[in-house]
Amino acid sequence: MKVIFNQDIKGKGKKGEVKNVSDGYARNYLLKHNKAVEATKANMDALKAKQNKEKQKEEEEKMESERLREQLENMEIKLSAKSGDSDRLFGSITSKHIADELKQNHNIKIDKRKIELDDPIRNLGYTNVPVKLHPEVTGTIRVHVAEK
Repeated sequence: MKVIFNQDIKGKGKKGEVKNVSDGYARNYLLKHNKAVEATKANMDALKAKQNKEKQKEEEEKMESERLREQLENMEIKLSAKSGDSDRLFGSITSKHIADELKQNHNIKIDKRKIELDDPIRNLGYTNVPVKLHPEVTGTIRVHVAEK
């Protein structure tokens, strides 16, 4: 019997996948526990419509990420911190500081985990910081650290 999986079943199939399974397994377990539905024409059409909708949503997310990347490219974030001799900071500027600054002054909400800062910024001056906006879109923010 052909079924469409509603959720991942280890060793059998992933959600949204269409597979042939034995009739007894399908009737007694998969269909009974709503883990799959029978692959009728109506269910197949519904699956295709759902996949098209997800694909369209993903395209929109990518386009939004592209717009945000262009906006970030033309932006400069100014942060201030206390520093000592030879322009070394007493603390450091982390991805959380950058995310907070974006949210407060520029009204852009980016998760601090998406800001790919290898090491915290410990010097005064300009730094280009990469930001992962989408699996296929990466932008950069120019961060200017000045003395307080």
